[in-house]
Amino acid sequence: MASLFSRRRSKAAQTSRVRAQKHEGFMRYANFRWAKISGGLTLLVMASYAMIDVSPRHNGGSWYGYILGTIGALLILWLTMLGYRKRRMSDDHWSLKAWTSAHVYLGLSLAVIGTWHAGFQLGWNVHSLAWALMMLVILSGLYGITVYALLPRSLSANREQMTQMQMLEAIRAFDRQLHAAAQGLEAADAAPVLAALSENPFAGGFAARLLGRYPRCATGAALATLGMRGRGGDLEKVVGLLGQKQAALARMRRHLRLRALLEVWLYVHVPMTFALIAALSAHVVSVFFYW
Repeated sequence: MASLFSRRRSKAAQTSRVRAQKHEGFMRYANFRWAKISGGLTLLVMASYAMIDVSPRHNGGSWYGYILGTIGALLILWLTMLGYRKRRMSDDHWSLKAWTSAHVYLGLSLAVIGTWHAGFQLGWNVHSLAWALMMLVILSGLYGITVYALLPRSLSANREQMTQMQMLEAIRAFDRQLHAAAQGLEAADAAPVLAALSENPFAGGFAARLLGRYPRCATGAALATLGMRGRGGDLEKVVGLLGQKQAALARMRRHLRLRALLEVWLYVHVPMTFALIAALSAHVVSVFFYW
């Protein structure tokens, strides 16, 4: 009997560990395995830089600079393979979570490897351009990590268990009610309501979504105009519906803004990565050409 209970406890503990692993974020993957590897690599580079004497001074053209440059270039090329890994379904040891964790932490280590490779010597040339692009890629990646850690919770709180389609349907429902309620209004009062019904409430493109500003919102204009014309009858009902629609629009626009904040960094990170590879290629070719 004791053996049976022991096996059950062992099985329950194993199940608990599997569940914990499944819900473990990529930042904490395998008890911060890649954070430790990246930290160790960074400390090794910094310590060796301090202990190794390169005459007349550290620079990218020294034997030590070539070693760091080779490590950095290989790391950059390997890190760009994350996009390919995302499109490849696999259950092997190198899971997407493990790959993403390595991508983040080893990518951060490049800030030290690249800077120490250059020996802190920067100027107006293709070599410094490659370094600057690398830092832009790293900084945009840091922004991506931050928003992915913070914004999903805000997205959930804003939706209040509603999907994006449900939020859109709520806005359409207010439009139908407004159309019916505005039938009894005078032409001067009905005009702003009709403008609110015919507008595209999300016009303005990506910039409007990102900033969350819609200065030409016809619903807001109609609410401000009719709200000052008194109360009573159909007009009061229309003003109430406009207020409800405005609140629904505000929720939807907050949702779109948070989504835009989650996505905008990719418009920098991905193009800058391709630019980095081009500059890195020019950097390597020029080094071997003048070697």
